Amino acid sequence: MVNHDVLLGQNNGAALGRIQPVVLDRNHNLVIAQNHGLEMGQAHEQDTRLGQGQDNQGVADHEYDEQENGLSMEMEEKPDHDIQDVHLLVGSSELDMSDHNELVAVSESQELDENMELTVIQHDDMGMDSMHDMDFHQSLVVTPAHILQQRTLAISPSYELHVGQEFSDVKACRRALRDCAIALHFEMQTIKSDKTRFTARCASEECPWRIHAAKLPGVPTFTIRTINDSHTCGGISHLGHQQASVQWVASSVEQSLRENPNCKPKEILEEIHRVHGITLSYKQAWRGKERIMAAMRGSFEEGYRLLPQYCEQVKRTNPGSIASVYGNPTDNCFQRLFISFQASIYGFLNACRPLLGLDRTFLKSKYLGTLLLATGFDGDGGLFPLAFGVVDEENDDNWMWFLSELHNLLEVNTENMPRLTILSDRQKGIADGVEANFPTAFHGFCMRHLSESFRKEFNNTLLVNLLWDAAHALTVIEFEAKILEIEEISQDAAYWIRRIPSRLWATAYFEGTRFGHLTANIVESLNTWILEASGLPIIQMMECIRRQLMTWFNERRETSMQWTSILVPSAERRVAEALERARTYQVLRANEAEFEVISHEGTNIVDIRNRCCLCRGWQLYGLPCAHAVAALLSCRQNVHRFTESCFTVATYRKAYSQTIHPIPDKTLWTELSEGDPTGSQSVEMIIHPPKSLRPPGRPRKKRVRAEDRGQVKRVVHCSRCNQTGHFRTTCAAPV
Repeated sequence: MVNHDVLLGQNNGAALGRIQPVVLDRNHNLVIAQNHGLEMGQAHEQDTRLGQGQDNQGVADHEYDEQENGLSMEMEEKPDHDIQDVHLLVGSSELDMSDHNELVAVSESQELDENMELTVIQHDDMGMDSMHDMDFHQSLVVTPAHILQQRTLAISPSYELHVGQEFSDVKACRRALRDCAIALHFEMQTIKSDKTRFTARCASEECPWRIHAAKLPGVPTFTIRTINDSHTCGGISHLGHQQASVQWVASSVEQSLRENPNCKPKEILEEIHRVHGITLSYKQAWRGKERIMAAMRGSFEEGYRLLPQYCEQVKRTNPGSIASVYGNPTDNCFQRLFISFQASIYGFLNACRPLLGLDRTFLKSKYLGTLLLATGFDGDGGLFPLAFGVVDEENDDNWMWFLSELHNLLEVNTENMPRLTILSDRQKGIADGVEANFPTAFHGFCMRHLSESFRKEFNNTLLVNLLWDAAHALTVIEFEAKILEIEEISQDAAYWIRRIPSRLWATAYFEGTRFGHLTANIVESLNTWILEASGLPIIQMMECIRRQLMTWFNERRETSMQWTSILVPSAERRVAEALERARTYQVLRANEAEFEVISHEGTNIVDIRNRCCLCRGWQLYGLPCAHAVAALLSCRQNVHRFTESCFTVATYRKAYSQTIHPIPDKTLWTELSEGDPTGSQSVEMIIHPPKSLRPPGRPRKKRVRAEDRGQVKRVVHCSRCNQTGHFRTTCAAPV
């Protein structure tokens, strides 16, 4: 008995006659396919080993009829040959063809992939004629209790090349040959490539592999005319590959990047090495990713060109919003962009604290630039972005322009707004812009910037903590006590602090109302998404910001609807703490408005008519302090009625009552603008990218603060020659 293995595989080669694979179709019918009308038994003297077959081009003419449960096979010779048992091996699982010629699929819950082929493989030195003289018996015995396991087979492209093979154009031809070279691990050298011919050979000088393709007349189709597909070079021995270009990397990882745009170049390198067995440089992976991302999101240049249309769409979809773009008058290169959504304007003017923070972050994109931000604070202490500006570079003129646009945005409601308090790092451009556009505003230092400069100067954690304590001190006495503690540790540190006017940063001396906010570190607070957005093309960056704001407004609006208290949660907690402390205080009433409150800390005077306390906590935070709460409880007043309106849930809901609306895809902008009779003619303006390209290399991830620029770098010292400017490891002095 000679055994014939029945295997499942992808190879279109088989050994039934010339090539007549037996396959399972989608309905699990057993099919014997014909090739070009060849009957079984013809050309049986050819080599029938696995992998020697040609592509299966026939149609399935002979089937198992599943309904009749019978096996019908037409053979030219010996039609009365009995097929006794056919057993199918799938990995370690089996199928059974019983004596009644019935194919039994034991597990109904599993299906065979429609691309799998069932192939009868003839052993070496055995022809088809000899097959009829012996029992056709299979090497496996299966019972109905066995379970059929499905093996998932990846459908990989065929890299077989042959004369007459056609490609849609010369690019498809080159791409196919490149993929073949990478898959078979040999490098290819192009001899001739133009619109009508393509000739290439193996990069190894001694190897005879060569191919020539030419264009068919009248159509762009290319076909292989001649090929010598034998290799004697043994393939490449290194891990790289000449044909693994940036474009090949891009096409290889395109699907992965579409599913996961945050895939890193390092992960791309690992995937290419795992799948293709080649090692590429980090730069190739990075450039390949950039090429795909540009195709998905648009190029940086297109972003600047479409800015006028984008601004029109912002104003069309979000009426009342401000969106303006400015180019250089001489060459129309991008200079400035200002955007503020109507929902943010309404919420800030009607429901937020009269407090603004100014900050910026440098763009990480192809072109240099800076993103400027003006952000308010809602009643619960959350950031409330008001306006965004993008400028070609950070300088005094651009800060003056941004603050001028901010003033124009707010001036229509100047009469209803109290005096603003603005926090920033107070660099010269910001200070001059605030003074020119908001002359009545209180402009204070952001303590985050100030403390970082102080820490770098003295590098002492205790001194930094004492500086923060001094900034938080509510009274002048408490402030001076903290400065004295600093002076006892370091007189230089105390001198450094006293050089900065206390009215610009210390709560005890600050004239404006900061509601406890000492910092304007907006970028650090938005770090999770603002840094990623800053590396995108300019329109994609602004869309990322708009989507984030749209999500914030909706989530905070829905969250506030669940609140049942009078005050927002943070204010409610603060009042509850004051109520707890006030229970131990003694209250003496002087008249209908004035009270004397005695506690273990001392005596404080409270005036409920003017909403002030001697401790200054009420007037500085906008919420009654413990002394004020004790006075209000003694005269049976509702404590919640004596809080600033911005802390109420009703006002918080008003801040997020407006909607930031979506903006349609850029493919619809032209059509929508033509249908809008109010559309501005500015969309005809063309904006070119700024002239300042980012220098090569990975963009800096950490911000460089204004106060750190221009600082003298640390002088290094060589321990070997006692000279400065180098280390011991790089010392070139003679021994």
